[in-house]
Amino acid sequence: MNIILLSGGSGKRLWPLSNEIRSKQFLKVVRDNKGKSESMVQRVYRQLKAVNLESDITVATSLQQVEAIRNQLDQKVSIVVEPERRDTFPAIALSVAYLYFEKNCLPNETIIVLPVDPYVDDEYFQMLHRMNTIVQEEKAELVLMGAIPTYPSEKYGYIIPKEEGLQWEREYNTKDFKNKIFQVSKFKEKPDVCTAREFIASGGLWNCGVFAFKLSYIMEIVHSIIKCSCYMDILNQYSKLERTSFDYAVVEKADSVAVVPYGGKWKDLGTWNTLTEVMRTEPMGDVRLSDDSKNTHVINELDIPVVVLGAENMVIAASPDGVLVADKEQSSYIKKYVDKIDKRPMYEERSWGEYTVLNISSDSSGNQTVTKKKCIQAGKSIIETRHKQHLEVWTVLSGKAVISIKGRKHDAFPGDTFTIECNVLHGLVAEEDTVLLEVQIEKIEK
Repeated sequence: MNIILLSGGSGKRLWPLSNEIRSKQFLKVVRDNKGKSESMVQRVYRQLKAVNLESDITVATSLQQVEAIRNQLDQKVSIVVEPERRDTFPAIALSVAYLYFEKNCLPNETIIVLPVDPYVDDEYFQMLHRMNTIVQEEKAELVLMGAIPTYPSEKYGYIIPKEEGLQWEREYNTKDFKNKIFQVSKFKEKPDVCTAREFIASGGLWNCGVFAFKLSYIMEIVHSIIKCSCYMDILNQYSKLERTSFDYAVVEKADSVAVVPYGGKWKDLGTWNTLTEVMRTEPMGDVRLSDDSKNTHVINELDIPVVVLGAENMVIAASPDGVLVADKEQSSYIKKYVDKIDKRPMYEERSWGEYTVLNISSDSSGNQTVTKKKCIQAGKSIIETRHKQHLEVWTVLSGKAVISIKGRKHDAFPGDTFTIECNVLHGLVAEEDTVLLEVQIEKIEK
């Protein structure tokens, strides 16, 4: 069995902590059983390991997210990089082709696809073993997971089983019921509340976006679109794959689809309102929160204090990208306001650590200066590279590192400064956790 985790999207609904590069799944705002902060992708990976499913995991993502994934997960996780964002069907097709051509997976192996950021119980991951069994026993070409609804939601799609009169809450916990699978009658997109009630009354389940199938099933579809004999054939013709969802392109057209019901916790943490439901109430960062503030979550990633007095039902988040002050119910409407902000991300995670943009300025001649604080983890390295457009000045603020410039190595300690001219090969290896102040100066030639 192979697991494909889909990691995409910009997560603008969790601005200012999330951006085009730092998507919601990388935010370390939830906690593990020991109270340690972790991101959603780290939580999912930890839960997969708990049921012995970490050995064959492939993450499908964009180029911008690769370094964050490398920084947060084990190096043995395989990564498939999409040449461009084209929705879930192309991403899954590319990942399956990678497993077939590059990892030499057999055609009859089970592939299970799931989102990288569900907030669920361990039972959710234990069910993946059951879905694998159903696929291998050929009880259906496609097997889905459906969450038992707890209220008539407008946010989720619905899976309607063929069997009528299902009362999930009453029957789910019986021993015999948990071993059943149900053939699917139809799918319904996100409805209004009244229609959602009708779906639930007819046994409808929330669509979790989890798919299980044999590798050969999707490879046949891929071959029908692109004539290919190797992985590069798919990669080079990626634009030929229709920009559409896997549900629409494959699931809704399949002849044999089954669903297994999941009755545990299942949340889509896509908005501040839902995310704060699973966060601890203690503020994060340098925050002063008055005792009379109620149901208010505050996250501060800046090096300056945030003071909050008498707030109620609010979320307040401060990061280098901006500051959000919102009523929790209203926070779900943030996207239309954030879409109007055209600004480069001021914080990024890299495979070696992280950096924050402190200042961007330009002089009257158009020369631009960008000042960054880089935090490099002990044992990690910034691989040797050269910049054609700008020179850099590195000042070591703390830690110890070895800096290479033009092939020469220099021991670097707090207070040391190095100037790196344009087009000069340079790199760094951190012997301890090291903090640099980097000033990039780009001169415009006239």
